[in-house]
Amino acid sequence: MKKNIFAKLILMIFVLTTIACSGLRFSESAPEAKGFHPQNVAIFPVEVWNNEETKAVKVVMEQVIAGSLVEKKWFAKVIDKESLDNQLLADEELNKAMKEYLSKLQEVKFSDPDLSQKIGELAKVDAFLLVSIDEWNYVVEKDENVAKVGMTMKLYEASTGKLMWKAGQDIKKNYLVIKPDLTKIARDVIRQMIDYMPH
Repeated sequence: MKKNIFAKLILMIFVLTTIACSGLRFSESAPEAKGFHPQNVAIFPVEVWNNEETKAVKVVMEQVIAGSLVEKKWFAKVIDKESLDNQLLADEELNKAMKEYLSKLQEVKFSDPDLSQKIGELAKVDAFLLVSIDEWNYVVEKDENVAKVGMTMKLYEASTGKLMWKAGQDIKKNYLVIKPDLTKIARDVIRQMIDYMPH
């Protein structure tokens, strides 16, 4: 009898630990997100906040994000950062709208619906994905070496400028001597977040 209760207790602890470890730091959807099924998604430039090393991996992360979205086969078209840059060079009106839109979004946290709609029409996309790298470093926590990567994703509907979904995730890996590759950790962070994205 005691063994049976003990086994059930261990199983319950395992299940609760698994639930606690799974999931994201946060994932929030707008009420309209249930009916939001974008076909064409553009990846906007990745934002970096903390250091020069993060800026150096920005291009790699933009490629990893695009590759991870394509892997899912949820969208008819994924416009990566390089393809978007080519469109911006070829279309002055799109370039101007994009600069104004990102400026308002970053400076006053306002997703301008008119500019958003214009970008959507000119770039032929239904949604924009914005990603920021919030943490990218090796630190010492409680006398332990830790590799940390944290990111935030936001998905906007092009036709309205509405934020349909946002999510954040961090992964920490302890190590003794050999530092884990932060790019590989970031790939896991990206894939975990994309699993929660409306599609």
